[in-house]
Amino acid sequence: MVGNLHLPGPISCLLEHPPETTALKSRQINHLRRAVGVRHYSRPAHPRVGSISSPMPPVSSPASAVSVSHITVDEESAGQRLDNFLIRQLKGVPKTHIYRIIRSGEVRRNKGRVGAQDRVQAGDVLRIPPIRISERPEAQRANPAPARDFPVVFEDDAFLAIDKPAGVAVHGGSGISFGVIEQLRQARPQARLLELVHRLDRETSGLLLIAKKRSALKALQDQFRARETGKTYLALVRGEWPAKHKVLDQPLHKYLLPDGERRVKVTQPSNPGAMHAVSLVRVVKTVPAPHELAGGPAQIFTLLEVTIKTGRTHQIRVHLSHAGYPIVGDDKYGDFDLNRQLDRLGYHRMFLHAWRLKLVHPVSGEPVELQVELPAELRSWTKPVDSD
Repeated sequence: MVGNLHLPGPISCLLEHPPETTALKSRQINHLRRAVGVRHYSRPAHPRVGSISSPMPPVSSPASAVSVSHITVDEESAGQRLDNFLIRQLKGVPKTHIYRIIRSGEVRRNKGRVGAQDRVQAGDVLRIPPIRISERPEAQRANPAPARDFPVVFEDDAFLAIDKPAGVAVHGGSGISFGVIEQLRQARPQARLLELVHRLDRETSGLLLIAKKRSALKALQDQFRARETGKTYLALVRGEWPAKHKVLDQPLHKYLLPDGERRVKVTQPSNPGAMHAVSLVRVVKTVPAPHELAGGPAQIFTLLEVTIKTGRTHQIRVHLSHAGYPIVGDDKYGDFDLNRQLDRLGYHRMFLHAWRLKLVHPVSGEPVELQVELPAELRSWTKPVDSD
């Protein structure tokens, strides 16, 4: 007997011999598998009595898929990237797993291979391999995000624009249970579809677009991708920005810190990971520092309009910091000593605000210009100048 298994005599004797005196031929291994009832067997480095445990049951759970499934793409979903389509369809499946089954070729479109960035079309039939569904969706349904309404800047049947406050993520993930989109869906349970058109950093306030129709989502995202939108931010930086410095066109590169946190830096165009990035800068006004700050009003800050021609991660923050004028309150690329002083004075956020957005309406084709003014906690910085 080996462990709790009763083995036929020949097999028991076979296992008692060391590997150097007994060669396990394929027929013997197959006979061993049938006798023990396991489907796979790997010989241990030093087999001895008791070294084989009872076979483990196959991995399964009530939430696991038991067979291949097929999804037919509908008209509303036509034009989406495959990865985005699957992320929305396979709720509870980690994104890393979705990308893994795409790369491995287990996901097929119309019986052929397909890439994550390929766009699905109405009528496409996608083959999805058996996958395990996380229990997270059930937990989320039991503990949904708290419903929250956000100030609406514009809304019609196609999309809405809200004024996102600073400190709120646009969506859950990476240790964040929920964000704007999850809260908005809870506040509008009757909405057939609510999807983020683009993203803003958690620390950034201002205009954020949410699509209400799949066709509007595709049309608006196509505009962002083709750089046909005009996105202008307001940023307050340390120092007096030179008015002649109007174009920042340094390429950017993403990297990870030792703890896995993402960062971005300016790099050389020859860097294989370099991403083209262009920011246009215009001086709005200079702003004296609060009297309580070390150095007092002698310190100068500059309020800038920054229009981005490309939408890279942390683009404005990195471009301005690299130029020597970090954004006030930026906890990743800013002046950390200044930030600590301001925090003690009650200024607790980064001064970056998505102020104006120009686009073409996804249905009518008419030009749309949206604008949302600075929130109260940022307007206080400009009062001394506005009163002049």
